[in-house]
Amino acid sequence: MSNKGKITPSILPGFMELLPNDQLAFNKMLNSIRESFELCGFVPLDTPVIEKAEILMAKGGEETERQTYSFKKGDNDLALRFDLTVPFARYVSQRMNELSFPFKRYQIGKVFRGERPQKGRFREFYQCDIDIVDRDNLSLAYDAEILSVTYTTFERLSIGGFLIKINNRKLLAGFIEEFGLSKKLSKILREIDKKDKTGEDSVKKELDSIGCTFEQIDKLMDYLNLNGTSDKILKALKSYDIKNETFQTGLNEMEELTKYLGYMNIPASCWKIDLSIARGLDYYTGTVFETVLKEYPEFGSVCGGGRYDNLAEYFTDQKLPGVGVSIGLTRLFDQLNENGLIKNDEAATSRVAVVTLGDYSEIAYGLVRNLRNNNIASEVLIAGTGLKKKLSMISKKGIRFAAILGENEIKNKVITVKDMDSGKQEEIYFENIVNFIKGA
Repeated sequence: MSNKGKITPSILPGFMELLPNDQLAFNKMLNSIRESFELCGFVPLDTPVIEKAEILMAKGGEETERQTYSFKKGDNDLALRFDLTVPFARYVSQRMNELSFPFKRYQIGKVFRGERPQKGRFREFYQCDIDIVDRDNLSLAYDAEILSVTYTTFERLSIGGFLIKINNRKLLAGFIEEFGLSKKLSKILREIDKKDKTGEDSVKKELDSIGCTFEQIDKLMDYLNLNGTSDKILKALKSYDIKNETFQTGLNEMEELTKYLGYMNIPASCWKIDLSIARGLDYYTGTVFETVLKEYPEFGSVCGGGRYDNLAEYFTDQKLPGVGVSIGLTRLFDQLNENGLIKNDEAATSRVAVVTLGDYSEIAYGLVRNLRNNNIASEVLIAGTGLKKKLSMISKKGIRFAAILGENEIKNKVITVKDMDSGKQEEIYFENIVNFIKGA
């Protein structure tokens, strides 16, 4: 608080707040993602931001509890959602008899995590999720479909080249089990998941600390670093001659997945098998994938997801296998914007601002109504005195066209339209204004 007793305006760290031009660019990305999801046949869903704490904590551990914003209201223990997956699990369990399966949904909304804010990390952020769930069994074709939607979405975003890295947790688990390390599986997978962030040497050190031998670590690293085309990697995996049932199941699933990716015509340049992709969450049971931007690998994963055996095991006995992916939109936008990769030169939603030089308000508002009826965003500029001042304000607001109504215009039944980008000015008859603006 300042010396004069006024409260200094500020927001908490870890929350993103944008100026209008950035917000318009953010909204454009959000709308593009929404359009991509709907283009691929996913239906929208919106769950409450506040849920019963027992719902959100059903599958959580100590880390989840630590990061969750929880509070009490009356006799109710409540919490802010920390992801969109758990509310989705609750939703499907609660409304199972009203839904058609397989159920394909998308949800775009804010989630909240009480973690330490740092570069690229937020306490409040938008997630854009899609999931496909079914009763009892879910075809691997849907894993490929999720990857196809990911491809479509990033193509439409036009933010540069991208690569979808694909793996199968069963392959990793089976390989690790082959060395008698089943009891350390979760810890090993979590360390592997850190490989791109901390580096290979750090992972080796951590694997050593949890009891892996040098021979086991070397063989595991050789496996993780297998590279080449999908055919080459699949051939190499078969050459290991590992009889472990989990490994063989994973290998069969990976072969089937690549077959479907071929059917869906996803360019080979946009995806690859990467045996080091683990995804840190324990509930992934099969296919896992992450998307990176080719020109900006330092961004890390900008999109990730995978297959899970039972979405709603904490809420129902009905087995609901599913597959999904999530884009952390707030983090992605922040990284792109910070690196100057966002076009944010639009500062207004209006395309036309009508200004009057005299008492012609009735005509001005009639003109605006006509433009809006024809889906042209427009407004009447009331502020400012004199044409020069009004035009300066329109330019500052970032509105493309000024529609000027003065005595001469009213007399001749025309509108003087000035293009604020080019400076060009011409007179347009009232009945032609809509076509003129739409054609500009």
